[in-house]
Amino acid sequence: MVDKLTGAARTKALAALKGWKKVRGRDALSRDYRFSDFNEAFGFMTRVAIKADQMDHHPEWSNIYNNVSITLTTHDAGGISARDVALAKFIDRIAGRKAVSAK
Repeated sequence: MVDKLTGAARTKALAALKGWKKVRGRDALSRDYRFSDFNEAFGFMTRVAIKADQMDHHPEWSNIYNNVSITLTTHDAGGISARDVALAKFIDRIAGRKAVSAK
């Protein structure tokens, strides 16, 4: 089982995630991305899906044409864990400058 991040470890981990926002009413993080078209958005989602499956850690997400919204939380831990932080860093790395304001 993966443990929920707490205390100083949580503060340090979340400080490293620029642009990710806490989801109101949940212990989760979200971020939105905008791509040039549906094909680019779907390609991005495919890369994230492959990594998430390798990590056995799957995002909550939606896609409308060129927009992708992602929410990360670890249900087994009851909130944000190191897995969420690792996946968020991967997502940001492959998205490049496609991030837009989070909800």
